Amino acid sequence: MTACTQPGCTGTYEDGWCNVCGSPEGGGGTATATPAATGASPSAVLGAGVPEAPGSMATQPVRELQRGSTRTSSARLASAAIGSARTGTRHTRRVGTGSTRLRSHRLGAGITTVPPAPVPDPLQAIMTVPEVPERKRFCSSCGGPVGRSRGDTPGRTSGFCPKCGARYDFEPRLHAGDVIGGQYEVVGCLAHGGLGWIYLARDRNVSGRWVVLKGLLNADDPDAAAAAIAEQRFLAEVEHPLIVEIYNFVVHDGAGYTVMEYVGGTSLKEILTDRREKNGGVVDPLPVDQALAYVLEVLPAFAYLHDHNLLYCDFKPDNVIQQGESVKLIDLGGVRRVDDDTSPIFGTVGYQAPEIAELGPSVASDIYTIGRTLATLVLDFRGNTTTYAHALPPVADTPVFARYDSFYRLLAKACAPNPDDRFGSVDELRVQMLGVLREVVATDRGPGSPATTSAASALFQAPTVDVPERPLRWDELPQLEVDPSDPMASFLAGVNVADPVARVTALNKAPERTVEVRLALAEAAVAAGRVDVARSVIAEILADDPWEWRAVWVGGLADLAAGDANAAVASFNAVYGQVPGELAPKLALATACETSGELDVAESLYVVCARTDANYTAPAAFGLTRIRERRADLDGVLRALDLVAPTRGSYPVARLQRARALTASGRGLPALDDALRSLDGVQLGPAEQLELRIHVLHAALDAVQRGPAPVGAHVAEVPADERHLRDALETAYRERARLASTRQERVALVDRANAVRNWTLW
Repeated sequence: MTACTQPGCTGTYEDGWCNVCGSPEGGGGTATATPAATGASPSAVLGAGVPEAPGSMATQPVRELQRGSTRTSSARLASAAIGSARTGTRHTRRVGTGSTRLRSHRLGAGITTVPPAPVPDPLQAIMTVPEVPERKRFCSSCGGPVGRSRGDTPGRTSGFCPKCGARYDFEPRLHAGDVIGGQYEVVGCLAHGGLGWIYLARDRNVSGRWVVLKGLLNADDPDAAAAAIAEQRFLAEVEHPLIVEIYNFVVHDGAGYTVMEYVGGTSLKEILTDRREKNGGVVDPLPVDQALAYVLEVLPAFAYLHDHNLLYCDFKPDNVIQQGESVKLIDLGGVRRVDDDTSPIFGTVGYQAPEIAELGPSVASDIYTIGRTLATLVLDFRGNTTTYAHALPPVADTPVFARYDSFYRLLAKACAPNPDDRFGSVDELRVQMLGVLREVVATDRGPGSPATTSAASALFQAPTVDVPERPLRWDELPQLEVDPSDPMASFLAGVNVADPVARVTALNKAPERTVEVRLALAEAAVAAGRVDVARSVIAEILADDPWEWRAVWVGGLADLAAGDANAAVASFNAVYGQVPGELAPKLALATACETSGELDVAESLYVVCARTDANYTAPAAFGLTRIRERRADLDGVLRALDLVAPTRGSYPVARLQRARALTASGRGLPALDDALRSLDGVQLGPAEQLELRIHVLHAALDAVQRGPAPVGAHVAEVPADERHLRDALETAYRERARLASTRQERVALVDRANAVRNWTLW
C-alpha cells in the first residue's frame, strides 16, 4: 500500500482512497477559485467574515472574567478592510488561490476523542407503525397543511390538498415480504423524510446483506421524483469511503427505488435529541471539541464532491451518521452539478445560505451549511429559522462564543452573509478548523497548562525569537510561508540576499510579478525603511484581489515598523478573522495590542498562543509576564514563567526572572526558598547565580532580623537563622569577588563580605 500524500496524514491508499483522510490517490484536490473585482481603498472597518456583534470575547484568560464582558474582545478592535469590505459590493467574484497545500486528516484528528456510537441491530430500527406524523404532513405544491385531524376524526394519509387541490399520499408503498426487482426482500420501514420512505431489505443475491430502499414520500410530486432520480444518478458516480454507497436503482409497480448501503448508527440529530432527553428535556449541546471532530471527519467527503463539480446543498445534523468511531455522509437527494441551473433546489430553512434564491447553490453555499450545522451542534440555537435565520447570536449572549473566540471567528467566516467572504474551499475550512480544534482542546485543559506539542502550519513559519523585556518587533514575528504552487516559488528560494535594499533590487528583476513576489517585495521594502513603497505594493495586491489577507498581514508588519500600533491592530485583527485557526495572527495581534495599551485583549491572545503550540509558548509567556508585572500580579507572573519549557533556549532567562520576582515579592522565607530552587538544574553563568544568591540571602537576613523564623526553616540548604545566613552571604560575596573583572570591583565585594560576616569576641 502507498502512503497518503496529504500533509499531516498518516494513512495509506486502499482501493484508490486514503483509509484515514479519505482523499483520492493521486488527486490534487485543488481549491476552486474565481477571479475578483478590483477593490476600494483600505479603511478601518470590521473585518470581512466577522459580522458586527456586541463583542467577541477572546479565549478565556487565566483570570476569571465576568460573563458577557467584552473587555478582552478582539472583535471590538478596529479591523482593516478586506474582502467585500474593500469592494463595497455584496456579490463579486473572488480570486483566491489554487494552492493544494491545505489538505490534511481524522475523527478527532488525534487531538481529541469522541465517544463511539454503538451500531444497532438493523431489526431494532424498524418502525412499529410506519406513518408520517400529522404535524409533518404538508402539501408539496403549496406548502399548506394536509392530512390533519378534525375533532375525533383522524387525518387522512392520502387525498387532495384543500387549498390547491394537489394530490398527496403519505402511505408507504412497500410492506414486509415484498420482493423488489426480484432481488431485495423488504423487512420493514426505517424512517420517513422529506424525499421518501426508507425501507430495510435483504439482498437475496449477495449473502442476504442489509440494504436500504429509498422511495418517494409523495410519488405524485414531480420535484420529489426528479430529486430521487437525481440522487440515484449522482450516487452512481460517487465512490468515497465517507459517503453512503449506491448499489442499484429498481422499479416496482411503477415507482422507483434507490438501493443503497445500509449505514447503521446514530445521526448527529439523534445524538442531540438523546442528550436533550437525558437532560430532562433541556437542550444539551455537544462539547465544542466533539462537534468540531464530527464535522472535520466528514469534510473530505465535501472536498471529493466539489472536486467532481458536485454540490451537496442540504447538509444538516440529520445527514451525518456515526458508526462506532467513524462517520458517514448520507442522503444525497439534494445533490446537483455546479453548472446545473434548472433542477429544483433542495435545502432546509436555518441551514440554507441567504443567496440561494438569487444566485443558486455553490461551493460557498455548501460551506455555509457546514457552518450552520456546526453552530447547531454547539448552541441552544433557538431562533435559527427566524431571528437568526441568516445570522449568529450575539457574542455577549453566547457563552460558547465568549469562551472560544477563534471558534466564533470560524463560524462567522463560514456563515458570512456575502458568499465571497466565506472560506474559498473546504480545504481552507478544514485547515482552519483543525487549528481551532487545537485551541479549543488547549483552552479546556485549563489555566496554567502549557502546550506540549506543536503543529506545522502551511501558511506561517514558527516563531524563533523570545524577548523577555519588550514586545516583539515586526521582523521578529512569524514569517509567511511561500506558497510552493506559486510560479515564482523557485525564484524566491534563490534570492538569498541579506541586505534589504539589494533584496528589493533583486525582487524587482523577477521574471514574473506574482503575488508571492510582490509580498516578498513589500516585506523587503519595510526592512529597507521604505514603508511607502511597501504600502504601494500592498495596495496593488489588494486592488487585484481584495481577499488577499497576506497583503494585509504585511501591511500590519509595515504599521509596526512605522510605529503605528493602532493601525497594526486593525491589520492583524482582519487577518485573524480570515485565518482563525492560525496562531501567528494572534501572536501579532497580541503584540500590537500590548504596544497600543489594549492589555486585556493582548493577555487573552497570549494565553491562547501559550496553551496551544509549544513553538509559541515562550514568546507568549514573556508577553503575559510583562502585562502581569504591570498589574503587580505576582501569581500570574509566576504561572506565565512556569510555561516556558526546559527545552527552550530562553528557559534559563525565564527561571532567573521567576527567581527575581519571588525575591522582590516580600512574601517571606518560603518565597525566598522557592526563588533559589527555581534555578535548580538551570545553566546560568557563575556570576549571575551568585548575584541572585546574594539578593535572596540578604532578603532572608532582613526577614529573620524582623522576627524569628519557624523552627527548621531553610532558604535552599541554609538554615534560616542570622548566624547561618551571614556565613552563607559572606561566602557568596567572596566567591563573587573571585569572578570580578576589575580590582576595584573585587575590593568592593570583599568589603561587603566583611560587612555581613559574623564577628566573634576572643
